[in-house]
This record gives sequence, structure tokens and C-alpha cells, in this order.
Amino acid sequence: MTPGKGAPAGTLPDGRRLRAISRRLLAWFAQSAREMAWRETGDPYRIWVSEIMLQQTRVEAVTPYYRRFVSAFPTLRSLAESSPDEVMKLWEGLGYYSRARNLHRAARIVEREHGGRLPGEPQALAALPGIGPSTAGAIAAIAFRKDAPILDANAKRVIARLFAVTGDLSRSSAARFLWGASRGLIPPGKGRETALALMDLGATVCTPRRPGCPACPLRSCCEGHRHGIQETIPAKAAKKVLPHHDVVAAWIAGGKGTVLIGRRPERGLLGGLWELPGGRRKPKETREEALRRVLREEWGMGVTVGDRLASLPHGFSHFRITLHAYRCRRTNGRPGTDREWLWVRPDGLSDLAFPRVYRKLIETVLPQRGGKSLRF
Repeated sequence: MTPGKGAPAGTLPDGRRLRAISRRLLAWFAQSAREMAWRETGDPYRIWVSEIMLQQTRVEAVTPYYRRFVSAFPTLRSLAESSPDEVMKLWEGLGYYSRARNLHRAARIVEREHGGRLPGEPQALAALPGIGPSTAGAIAAIAFRKDAPILDANAKRVIARLFAVTGDLSRSSAARFLWGASRGLIPPGKGRETALALMDLGATVCTPRRPGCPACPLRSCCEGHRHGIQETIPAKAAKKVLPHHDVVAAWIAGGKGTVLIGRRPERGLLGGLWELPGGRRKPKETREEALRRVLREEWGMGVTVGDRLASLPHGFSHFRITLHAYRCRRTNGRPGTDREWLWVRPDGLSDLAFPRVYRKLIETVLPQRGGKSLRF
């Protein structure tokens, strides 16, 4: 391997070097392992839930959600028998909602096809919705003590720096090398400890920015540190200017103080969550024109657009929006849309799962109206 030039396909360090690294890594982990609620259990179901929640989300954000989730659904069967609305409500605010939908679908598959027992082999786990190769390896290693490799973001960064793998880590030669190295670092019978150690080292020492090399147990055998390129690994993608969209929403009052809401299609961003009727504003459209168009074309209703209730900025991973909500009065038509819709009293809005920006909108608007009736 040529440090600083990227790892050539098929070239792995010899077993003696990998074993020496493993001994240092596991000795450090024995003294520095982080305490987490999901590490206190041997229940594969709870470990699975934690690993799904930890995808693209920090431990600090996951902890309260995990505790609430397993309190509401203490067993795999209880999750499988729950409704999508119950699952999505408990996931509200955690983001990346396809994880919740896939977790729910997978629980039903396990209940139906695996007798309610989560399979322990990585290949069987990876066949379930929402479980990729690294998550499958983590569940197999942590819950079932298999000697399965992992390659989550933390492990990938640690291994790439350790062996000075530069460039695009997703290229096939780099991926083969990283998976091979991850597998080679596992001493027999130590799959669980190795997986957790790689995760912890990447999260607390070998961090994305300003890695703590002086405190790293692997510093003396790290090629990235030896060549002073550790902070350039993994290669950083050029920052993109995030597009911005104006989104308009209608607060339409019905009888007995109810408000009209619709559920987003299950596929796609924020799938399965509830929201107010509305959509994106087109170029050269005013917000009022956009609302009238969307309500006419997608909901079959004519409306009069009244005063603006709120304008709230919100960021997603690939774009930003400003949500503009208006009080509207229905002038003709009834909700005629393919999506599921409801008239809901204000006190019922708290029982349903909304995207974070819509939840903030609801919390902004309701105090203006006393939190009770919304008659216009």
C-alpha cells in the first residue's frame, strides 16, 4: 500500500499487523467504552432499534427517542402490531422518517416469516427493509456476538486514516479494502467488542474534524498520522449551495373548530407524515397565487387567502425552505384528493406525527387562537 495515494484493491496489511492493532484497540475500549442505554441489554430487538435510530443521527439526539420508543413498544411483537401512526408519532422530530417506516415493515416481516425472532446472520438481516450491510454487521456482532465486520461512518473513517486510504472511499477498490481491513481487525470471538470499539474511537477520538491524535491508542501505527494527512481523510466533498424553496400552507377551518390536514404519500421525503394542504411556490407566482393553485389542482377546492399566520425557515440535508402559512376560507368544493385527509380539532393535532417545521407552525398558531376553537 502507498500512503497518501489510496489503497490499491486487494492489498491488505498482514495478519500480524492487524492483530497488533486489534490488541491496542480492544485494550483502549476496555477502559473507555461509552455507556449507553442500548448497551445495557442483550435483547436483539432493542439493539436493532438503536442501530436504526443511530443511522445518520448522533447518540445524544437518539437517547430520549430510544427510551420512549422501547417503553411504548417493549417487544418486537408490540411494534409489529402497532399502527403506522403510532410509530411515526414516536419518531416525530428524529428525522429520516423512512427509517421508522422500514423498521415497522421489518418487524411485521420478522413476526410473519421468522417466528418473531430477529435473525442473527448478517445476510438474513440485510434482507430486511432498512438494514444495509454495515447495520446488519453491527446487529449481528452486538446482539448475536458474530464476528461480523462493520463499516459505518465512524469505522470507515478510523480504518481509512489508519491505512491512509485517500480519495473517494466509495470507489470499489477502496470499499473492498476497507471491508477487508474491518474483517481482519476482528480477533476470533471478539466481533461485538471490535465493532463497538471502532464506533467509539471514531465518535470520541478519531473525529471528523480535528481528530484527537495525541489521545489515540492507535497513533503509533496510523499511516494517516505518520504522513500528516489524517485531517484530509476522508476527502471532503466541495460544499454545494443549497437551493431554497418557498412552501405555502393553508390553515382551513371546518366545522366545530376543526382544521384540514392531509397525509404525505408514504414514499419520498417525510413520507407518511401529516401536513397542512399546500405546496411549493412556482417562479413568478405570489404566495397567494400558489396557494389558490395548489388547493384547486390538488385538493379540488377554491379558497380565499387571508392573513399570513407565520413564516418559518427550515433546513433539510439537500435544500432549505421557508414555510409560509395563511389563514384560508373555503369558497367552493370539498377535499377531493388521492391522499388521506382529515378534519381534526386542535387538541387532536398533538396525537399525529408532523414534520418538525409543521409542528413548530402548529405551536406558533394555536396560542394565537387560545389553543381551542379556530373559527374564522
